[in-house]
Amino acid sequence: MSGDGSAGPPPASPLPSPGPLEPWPDTVRWQSVSSDLIWVELIRLAMVLIVLALGLGVGWAVSGSGFFGAAVGVVLLFGVLRSVAIVRAVRAWGYAEREDDLLVRHGLLVRRLSIVPYSRMQFVDVSAGPLERAFGLATVQLHTAAAASDARVPGLRPAEASRLRDRLTALGEDRAEGL
Repeated sequence: MSGDGSAGPPPASPLPSPGPLEPWPDTVRWQSVSSDLIWVELIRLAMVLIVLALGLGVGWAVSGSGFFGAAVGVVLLFGVLRSVAIVRAVRAWGYAEREDDLLVRHGLLVRRLSIVPYSRMQFVDVSAGPLERAFGLATVQLHTAAAASDARVPGLRPAEASRLRDRLTALGEDRAEGL
């Protein structure tokens, strides 16, 4: 109550409340993925762009149409824009281990926060394709009963991927025993 007997406005909050994608900013220790994942994704993009540019280049040489020249330009512009997006997207990946669940966040335009309870995990995959292996990376994939709640953490060093796999498996078994 203020001095004149009327109720005043509620005191202003000093900090804005966190959004739904960051519900625990002070209590969660986020781990980032390896920046080498940027190179893996850029090489994948380059391979696709080379195939597209070669196909359009052949079409241009055969037909002589200006359409193919413009299409090559569009493909190259797309490549530049996608390269910038790849760098930002890899930096957006993060994961955090908590007592009862694993948090995974990613995305630029559409941001996503997945919370996977250890008790809901059915199995954990670790995979590494040729490019990932060349850069010393692996991906940990969590599988639950509901496919929509699966989560993956790409760009991990093999030792971290193994540690995370073993920890998640052990925690999943411990939590499942209590059901």
